[in-house]
Amino acid sequence: MKADIGLIGLAVMGQNLVLNMNDNGFKVAVHNRTYSKTKDFLQGAAKDTQVTGAETLGSLVEQLESPRRVMLMVKAGDVVDSYIDQLIPLLSAGDIIIDGGNSLYTDSNRRTEKLKTHDLLFIGTGVSGGEEGARHGPSIMPGGNPEAWEAVKPIFQAISAKVDGQPCCEWVGDQGAGHYVKMVHNGIEYGDMQLICEAYQLLTEGLGLSNDEVQAIFSEWNQGQLSSYLIEITANILAYKDENGEPLVDSILDTAGQKGTGKWTAINALDLGIPLTLIAESVFARCLSAQKDERVKAAKVLPKEKREFSGDKDEMIKAIGDALYAAKIISYAQGFRLMKEAAAEYDWTLNYGEVALMWRGGCIIRSQFLNDIKEAYDANPDLDSLLLTDYFSKAMTEGDSGWRKAVILGVELGISTPVFSSALAYYDGYRTERLPANLLQAQRDYFGAHSYERLDKPRGEFFHTDWTGHGGKTASSTYNV
Repeated sequence: MKADIGLIGLAVMGQNLVLNMNDNGFKVAVHNRTYSKTKDFLQGAAKDTQVTGAETLGSLVEQLESPRRVMLMVKAGDVVDSYIDQLIPLLSAGDIIIDGGNSLYTDSNRRTEKLKTHDLLFIGTGVSGGEEGARHGPSIMPGGNPEAWEAVKPIFQAISAKVDGQPCCEWVGDQGAGHYVKMVHNGIEYGDMQLICEAYQLLTEGLGLSNDEVQAIFSEWNQGQLSSYLIEITANILAYKDENGEPLVDSILDTAGQKGTGKWTAINALDLGIPLTLIAESVFARCLSAQKDERVKAAKVLPKEKREFSGDKDEMIKAIGDALYAAKIISYAQGFRLMKEAAAEYDWTLNYGEVALMWRGGCIIRSQFLNDIKEAYDANPDLDSLLLTDYFSKAMTEGDSGWRKAVILGVELGISTPVFSSALAYYDGYRTERLPANLLQAQRDYFGAHSYERLDKPRGEFFHTDWTGHGGKTASSTYNV
C-alpha cells in the first residue's frame, strides 16, 4: 500500500505533523536531508506506526499514491526553491507540492506560477500552533492553486484543530493568499505578545507586584474576556520556578528574537498605505530589546528618577486589564483591515469570517473574541473595520478610561509602553473627523508645490498657492505612495 502523502523536513514541526497524520489514519513517507535523522525518527517517535522512510527524494516519490502530495517543512527561502527544483523532474502532471513553512507570500505567488508551467500544482500553507499544535491539531491556512485543494483537504482538515466540530482549516485563496494570512496572523501574534509584556511590566515594575501576584492576575484574566492561549501560557510561565526556587522568567535575558514575519507584515502595510501602528511598534520593541549593551550604558548616562505608584492598586490592575483588551482589539482591527486592502490590491477573495474561524483553535493567537470577529464578518463581509461594529465599539468605550490610566501610569513612572500608546493614538486618530493633515498639506505645497484639496471643492480637484509671492503658479504632479 502506497503512502497518502510525503513529508520532507523532520525538525520538530515536521515530526509532529507526521505523527498527527498517522494518528488520523494517513500513511506518511518521510525524508530528511540527513538520513540518520530519518532513521532516528523511525526508530523513536514513529516506531510501530505506518510511517515509512526514504533515503532519497526519488525513493520518496516512488512510495506515494497518485496524485502525489509532497509537503515541505523546511527553512523558508532558498531551501524551499532548492527542493522544488529537485522534485520537479521526479513528479508527473497533476502532482502537488505543499510548502508548510513560514514563507513570504510573494514567494508563494512565484512558486504557484512556476509550477503551473510544469503542469504541477502548488499549495503555500500557513501552519500555526507550534509543536503542540502540530502534534494535536494546528490552525492551517492553505492557498495557492485551487485545483489542488480537494486532493489535500481530507488530510489537512482531519489533522487541524476543531472548534465546535468545525476544522480550523479552510481554503484561503489563490497564489500566496494562505501565506499572506499566516503572515498577518504572525504580525498580530507579535502585537499580542508585546501587549502582554507591557502589562507585565506595569504590574511588576509599576505597581511593585510579585511574580506570584501577577501570575494570579493573568490566571484570573484568562477566565474572562481576555481568555486566550497567550494569556494562559503567560500565567504558566510566571508560575514556573528555576532550580533555585526563584521564578525562571527573572533569569531570562531581556533580548527578544524574531524570524521576520512581523517585519514583513509592517513592510507590506507601508506598501499598501495601511496604518498598522500596533504591529509595527511591536517589531520595533523587539529591535530595541536587542540593543541590550547600549541600553545598559544609557541607563547609567540617562538615569530615571525613582517614582513609586501611590494610588489604588486594585483599580489600576483593572485599568491595565482594560488597556490590554482594548489595545488587543486594535491589533485585530488593523490586521483585518490590512487583509481587506491586500485582497483588493492582489485580486484575492478572502473570507474574513472563515479566517477568524481558522484562528479560533490550534493557533498561537487563539482567543475568545475570535467568535465575535467571525460573527461581525458573517453579518457584513464588506465591513471596513471591526471598530465600527456594535460589539467592538461598545468594548472600546468601556475600556477607554482604564486604557488611558494605564498609559499615563507608564508615562509618569518612566515605563515604556510603545504598543499600548501607539494603539491609543491610532484609536484617537481613527475617530477624529478632522486631523491636522490640512496643515501638513499646506507645508508640502509651500516647499514643494505638491498642491492640496479644499473642503469647499469636490474631492479630486487640486490647488496650488504661491505662498511667498515669488514661487510661481506651477504645481508638481499629484501622486500617492
